[in-house]
Amino acid sequence: MPRRKVTEKREITSDPVYGSKLVTKFVSSLMRDGKKSVAEHIFYKSMQIIEERMKADPQKIFKQAVDNVKPVIEVKPRRVGGATYQVPVEVRPERRTSLAIRWIITFARQRSEKSLEERLAAELIEAANNRGGSVKKKEDTHKMAEANKAFAYYRW
Repeated sequence: MPRRKVTEKREITSDPVYGSKLVTKFVSSLMRDGKKSVAEHIFYKSMQIIEERMKADPQKIFKQAVDNVKPVIEVKPRRVGGATYQVPVEVRPERRTSLAIRWIITFARQRSEKSLEERLAAELIEAANNRGGSVKKKEDTHKMAEANKAFAYYRW
């Protein structure tokens, strides 16, 4: 975070297949070692799997999954007089999206299906139906914030 200049946001181009900026962000987060074409292949293949399994528009299911995983509130540590309190704070919209994407990818990688395409498709379907590891992570985050709402007056 610079002291003088305000950093400008980079413009994200929409992806070639669905024309969505959310898909571009997701593929960029999915990418490892700069291999974007591999990440795109994994994502589009998982969208085909979703379409076969659900018989519905995979882009709507993807959007629904990301919306279901977005956290509204989280906790941040705040040090006050030698004690560290977990202070609940509202999450900015950009951070909500990035957290949701990160959680979906993390929990998809931890699944036990054979290929990453199948794991990602299964995690997205479960997240769209309000189940799965990523939705549980969101609920745990909300429970943590709810449990610590007594420290909300330490918000800065």
